[in-house]
Amino acid sequence: MSRTIYYTATTLDGFLADPSDSLDWLFEVPAEEGSASRRFEDFMAGVGGILMGSSTYLWILDHEKVLESPEKWQEWYGGKDCVVMTTRELPAVPGVRFASGDVRPVHASLVASGKDVWAAGGGDLVGQLADAGLVDELWVSIAPVTLGAGKPLLPRVLTAKDLTLTKVEPDGQFVHLTYEVTRR
Repeated sequence: MSRTIYYTATTLDGFLADPSDSLDWLFEVPAEEGSASRRFEDFMAGVGGILMGSSTYLWILDHEKVLESPEKWQEWYGGKDCVVMTTRELPAVPGVRFASGDVRPVHASLVASGKDVWAAGGGDLVGQLADAGLVDELWVSIAPVTLGAGKPLLPRVLTAKDLTLTKVEPDGQFVHLTYEVTRR
C-alpha cells in the first residue's frame, strides 16, 4: 500500500525557506559523509510519484540551473511521475506536468502507481494534503539554523494526538524525525 510522505528539511524555528523562498541556509550545514544521500536514495527507491508546489519547483529550476541542463531533472527525479501544483504558467522540463485546484484527484492519480508519494513541499501544499487527510508520514530533517521568519514547515495545526514519533536519527549537525500521521 502506498504512503504519502512529507520528506523535508526545516530550521530549528520551523521554517522551510527564508522570506525570499531561498533554501541556501540548508546547504551551509554539513551532513555526515554519504548518509544524507543514502537516506534520500533509499527513500526515492520506494517513490512512484512526486507532488510539488510551484515555489519549490521554481527554486529547483533556478538554484540548480535545470532549464539550462534539463537532464539534471531526470538524474534526480527520472522515472517518477511529478506533478507541480500551480495557478500560474511555469517553464516546463521533461517529466513534469502541472495541475491546479483540488489536490485530492491529483493525489489519487499519483497513488495509483502503488508506490509511495513524496509530498515534496512546500508547506502550504502539504497543508492542503493534510486538510484532506492524505498525509501518512512526516520525515523531517532539522538543521541547526534559525531564520526568525520565512515559509513555515506546515501551516496547519497538528497536535500530539495526530502525530506519533516512530524514529529519531542523528546525522552530523542534523537530526531526522519520523512521525506517523493519524488520519482523521
